[in-house]
Amino acid sequence: MPFINTKTTVEVSAEKADSIKSKFGKAISLIGKSESWLMVNFEEKCRLYFKGDNSQDIAFVEVALFGKANDSQYDALTKELTDIISGELSVDPSRIYIKYEEVDHWGYSGFNF
Repeated sequence: MPFINTKTTVEVSAEKADSIKSKFGKAISLIGKSESWLMVNFEEKCRLYFKGDNSQDIAFVEVALFGKANDSQYDALTKELTDIISGELSVDPSRIYIKYEEVDHWGYSGFNF
């Protein structure tokens, strides 16, 4: 049950969102999760600052997952998510942050896993 939330200064068209969502769906398998449980959100045109500056585009990607992954899985996913955001939204990789959160309790359909 992963959730990927992307905050960015870039405008994300419906076509771009769909393309990124599909690529995220493939990438999430790098940490042993499947697209069939993936939820994705885009927060576009955010007022983000990095190093006190907002003159260039920025992206902050949050990945929450039920359970755990190992360091090499996170390394592979970080590279893939960075490549996706950089390629699809033209955000310089040095202006992309990715945060991971491992969740012990995850509710779905009225119960908890």
